[in-house]
This record gives sequence, C-alpha cells and structure tokens, in this order.
Amino acid sequence: MPPRELDELDEYVVFRLQADSHGTSAAEIAEDYGVSPSTVRKRIARLEDEGIIRGAHLDIDYERAGYQLFTSIFCTAPIPEREALAREALTISGVVSSRELMTGEENIQIGAVGRDGDDLSRINRDLAALGLEIVDEELIHNEYTGPLQWFDKDDETETNE
Repeated sequence: MPPRELDELDEYVVFRLQADSHGTSAAEIAEDYGVSPSTVRKRIARLEDEGIIRGAHLDIDYERAGYQLFTSIFCTAPIPEREALAREALTISGVVSSRELMTGEENIQIGAVGRDGDDLSRINRDLAALGLEIVDEELIHNEYTGPLQWFDKDDETETNE
C-alpha cells in the first residue's frame, strides 16, 4: 500500500499511542483533541488497516524480569535473503527484535536477551544456523524510546531544514 499523508488528527493519535499505548484511551485522546471517541476509534482502526499502526509494544525492563544480558548482535546476510532471515530470526528464543539495515556489510541488527552467557552463545549459534554471519555483538546497558515529536499538535518546535 502506498504511503499517504497523515492529517493532524492522525498524527496526534499516533503521537499519543506512541507515548503510552496501554494507558491511553480513545476517550482521552478525543477529549484532549476535541472530537468524539468514536472518531478516534475509527481513526485508529483505519491506521491499523493501512498498516501505519502495526501493534502496541510493551517497554520491558529485561533485567528486572531476570534477563541480565541485553545485547545487540550485528549480522551479515545475503541481500536477497535479508528480509526473510530478519523475520526468521524472531523465531529464535531470546530474540526480541530484528532490524534490516540498508547500508554496510552488517545489514541485520538483532536484539536479544539472556539470563547468562550460555543463553547468548546459544542465540548466536541459532542465528548462524539460519545462515547469518555474526559480525559484532554489544551489550546494552539501557534503551530509551519515545514518540515522534513531529506528531505532537502541542509541540511548537519546528525544524527548518
């Protein structure tokens, strides 16, 4: 499906859901924006149908959940197989994210968690068995995410580039 321009309400809905998808209701968004809750629910449904909203993801503190090791694994995959291998990597126990990178030899970045070094070694072996070449691995201390500020209707900051 080709990309489309989001209008101001679409952007505001996306911004609010990015900030807190589980703690924000359509009624709250509607009240803050000045539209009806049914309008917001219809917008959310349309954004989901169009593949713009692809899910609601939890922000997990893996260390508190007993997984002390959170690592970023950089891999190389043949370009024709990159997408399939990136998706297949998500089937490996302990892999929590997979990104296709557009430039460089390291063209897949895997996020993985483990309780100990043995878990990470197994994940690396499983990735290699898929056909990925492990190039580098970095332990992550913390990761922070936030909503795209451009979608905030109250944000007066503009970028003039």
